[in-house]
Amino acid sequence: MKKVSIPALQAGCLAALFLVAACAPTRTPPPAATASATVAAAAAELQTAVLLPAAPKAGTPRYEADRGVFRATRALEGTPRWALAQQDVDYATPRLMDDFSCAMGVPLDASRLPKLAALVDLASQAADASTRPAKKANQRQRPFLIDPGATCQSTAELSNSFDYPSGHATRGWAVGLVLTELAPDRATDLLLRARAFGDSRVVCGVHNLSAIEAGAMNGAAVVAVLHTSPSFQASLADARRELEAYRHANTEGADPQCAAQRALIETTPY
Repeated sequence: MKKVSIPALQAGCLAALFLVAACAPTRTPPPAATASATVAAAAAELQTAVLLPAAPKAGTPRYEADRGVFRATRALEGTPRWALAQQDVDYATPRLMDDFSCAMGVPLDASRLPKLAALVDLASQAADASTRPAKKANQRQRPFLIDPGATCQSTAELSNSFDYPSGHATRGWAVGLVLTELAPDRATDLLLRARAFGDSRVVCGVHNLSAIEAGAMNGAAVVAVLHTSPSFQASLADARRELEAYRHANTEGADPQCAAQRALIETTPY
């Protein structure tokens, strides 16, 4: 019987092990959670129906104050402030970024700023997710269903949805706060535009003032929660680098109409 040396036996075993390893199916690690999924989870944990004060009830001073503001601001129909409110109805990311262009001092073109656009999308998704539970809990009617008056947006789109808190105001404040982090030298202008974005819903006649105030609080809470997410922090860093380079390359100055817009929004319409 032929003897097999120990070294040869060990070599054979090793070769067999490598063969088995090569033939074994490759296990792909599970994909990391996407930024959108992380944002959705964070927003879901924020109990806005508990956080926000309850919507004003009929007969209370806050309720009557809302009615008074709605009736008084109907006089703005047809004015430049009314036209801005109509512009602010569309809050899709490209439009929303453009709305903050004057405040940023450069045109915020979503097609040229994809990382910033993705960040605005994340903040907007979180804002929307946080708003829905509070709307359902309060079920506050929109102002045009309580008192007659013109609106800058079709009421057919809104009659079956609730007033409190304002989704537009929540999104506007969340995005405004995030942009302020990216460009703190433009903080006053950016936050003024965020405030005006919410005010536009009062001018438009589709939200009560209390819903706008609750939206501002809600937007701030959303951003605070987002900061606990590593994926959001990474998106924030990417967008900051992109925006800094973009601003450095675009030094032609703001649109001449920006001064007129600033004068228009500095004074609250109520």
